[in-house]
Amino acid sequence: MGVLDALNLQPAAVEKLRLFQALVEKWSPHINLVAKSTLSDLWARHIEDSAFLWQHAPSARIWADFGSGGGFPGLVIAAIAQERAAETRIVLVESDLRKATFLREAARQMALSVDVRSERAETLAPLGADIISARALTALDGLCVLAERHLAPGGTCLFPKGEKFSDEVDAARRSWQFDLEAAENPGHKGSALLVLRNLRRA
Repeated sequence: MGVLDALNLQPAAVEKLRLFQALVEKWSPHINLVAKSTLSDLWARHIEDSAFLWQHAPSARIWADFGSGGGFPGLVIAAIAQERAAETRIVLVESDLRKATFLREAARQMALSVDVRSERAETLAPLGADIISARALTALDGLCVLAERHLAPGGTCLFPKGEKFSDEVDAARRSWQFDLEAAENPGHKGSALLVLRNLRRA
């Protein structure tokens, strides 16, 4: 059973995600939203992968997604949150103006309410987010720097990582302390969703 099957979304929500898939396929050749090699497997590699974060997310007033790029996981999360009637403000942070334009247009066509910030997370005013996510943005220690700036007290970080995630954890622990849960992603053997809580400098 896939992640989206397990979430048991209403047909309207699945339809929005199918629309999103079509938009990514249309725009990606022009502004490189996802790697060309993954376009043919977009649903499993990117949409299901993004939905996996929802399964491990606590309720949130503000969810900030850094390096949102092609809308993964941010727009997928926004579609699920809307379907669940969650009162969560989704903030998508993307410094590339072309990709930020895509995010706004995709959100408009999907009828999703999101806040797109075409700025760098390092200089953006602190967001006080309950959840921070970032997918394929930078190494874990760099993500911790961003999280320290923008995370609300008691907040949670959700960072998908590949097969060498343990190396990134070891490197990050030289500068940071955090409680860690590594949730194995069934769709990507060896990779994990790193769930960080109680983040603080070592």
